[in-house]
Amino acid sequence: MSVVEDDVHVYALTTCPWCRKTKQWFTDSKIAFEAIDIDTLEGDEQDAAADKAFELSGGRRFPVTVINGEVIVGFNPSKFLEHLKGWGG
Repeated sequence: MSVVEDDVHVYALTTCPWCRKTKQWFTDSKIAFEAIDIDTLEGDEQDAAADKAFELSGGRRFPVTVINGEVIVGFNPSKFLEHLKGWGG
C-alpha cells in the first residue's frame, strides 16, 4: 500500500485552544502538516500570513486549515477527513 501525501497547512494562533486542538488532531492522526503560528512570526512575514488566513477564511477566525486546496475554518475532524486523500476523501 502506498502512502498518500496530503498538502495540509494550519494557520493558527498559539493562544487559541481550537488551534491547539486542531494541530494535536493532525499529530495524533499521524498526518503531516505545516503549522503557521501567526503570532510567533514577525514583521512582514506575520502580516503576510495574517492576510492569507483572513483571505482564506473571510474573517479573523482561527484555525484555518487548508487541505489539498480546500479551506476548513475551525476544528472539524469530519471535514478534515473528507478532504484527505489518504483517508478516502
